[in-house]
Amino acid sequence: MNAPKKEYYKPMHTAEHILNQTMIRMFGCGRSRNAHIEEKKSKCDYFLKEAPSAEQILEVEKKINEIIKQNLSVTAEIVNRQEAINLVDLSKLPQDAGDTLRIVKIGDYDICACIGEHVEKTGELGGFKFISFDFADGKLRVRFKLL
Repeated sequence: MNAPKKEYYKPMHTAEHILNQTMIRMFGCGRSRNAHIEEKKSKCDYFLKEAPSAEQILEVEKKINEIIKQNLSVTAEIVNRQEAINLVDLSKLPQDAGDTLRIVKIGDYDICACIGEHVEKTGELGGFKFISFDFADGKLRVRFKLL
């Protein structure tokens, strides 16, 4: 992948990866297809069959904070597209992404193709907090910040 790295705020972008994997594991949904990542607060959208309860949202937040506290290593490696197909979902990649891809891993918790920048260890994130969430027409929107 020859594209330049996206200029995201590293801690928040890393938190988005952990949020995505937590949503996948808890709700069986895909990664966020619509995210807005900023330093002070961010948002992600997920497509779900039904609205999660407030208790479920708190459980997501708790799990994310558990992963952060594990101080997992965040690593990246370049692999060819054929190898990447066996590792990650490539459906979000643009057609012109190239023959080599950058794969980002957060310990054994998350793996995905990504050109963004990340922290080196999850412990650098501090804490994760949902600001708000709403559900309409099968779409859950969560807003969050780092503490």
